[in-house]
Parts: sequence; structure tokens; C-alpha cells
Amino acid sequence: QVQLVESGGGLVQPGGSLRLSCAASGSIFSFNMGWYRQAPGKERELVATISSGSSTLYADSVKGRFTISRDTPKNTVYLQMNSLKPEDTAVYYCNAYYSALRKYWGQGTQVTVSS
Repeated sequence: QVQLVESGGGLVQPGGSLRLSCAASGSIFSFNMGWYRQAPGKERELVATISSGSSTLYADSVKGRFTISRDTPKNTVYLQMNSLKPEDTAVYYCNAYYSALRKYWGQGTQVTVSS
């Protein structure tokens, strides 16, 4: 069992930056890690993923603005978000995936982009 705790969300003006962190209670060495988001009235969507080998994938909507990274010894994953837009407003969730039977979600952190 792996518990994930997100932090770093908040209110930011358009064009601003935030850095989200996801701290895991156990080793994430073998896990593919990801950030997802869910806006009100919408389905949860993938934002970015990083494999156990540090290969990354981004949603088209965040390419060039967001960067996912991982610090495996610290069991932590980050999402650096720059040039934020109002449409980035959502609850952001951290995900750890090893297999269909070993996948975990955090509780989410709210990101609000508004002037």
C-alpha cells in the first residue's frame, strides 16, 4: 500500500507559476507516476506522466508550460506549472501506477487561476 499526499496548490493569477509536490509513503522506484486534474463538471484528465525510467508524457494543453519530475530517493514527484491559465483551474491528483492491482491516488490539491 502506498499513500500519496499532494501539496502546493493554491490561488494564482494568470501567467503565474505553482509547483505541486506529491510525497509517497513508500518507495516509488518501480512505479510510473502521473498528475491528473479534474475541473468542475468535467472528467478527470491526464496532465503528465513520468515512467520509472523517467520518460515523460504531457497533455497537449500543457506542453511547454508544465514539467513533471521525480526524486526517487525522496519518494516525491513534482509538477512545475508555468504560464498558468484560467482553464488550468482544477483539482490536481497524483497517481502511482505499477499494475492494475497496484495503483494509488492522492486526495487532490486545488489549483485556482484567477485575477
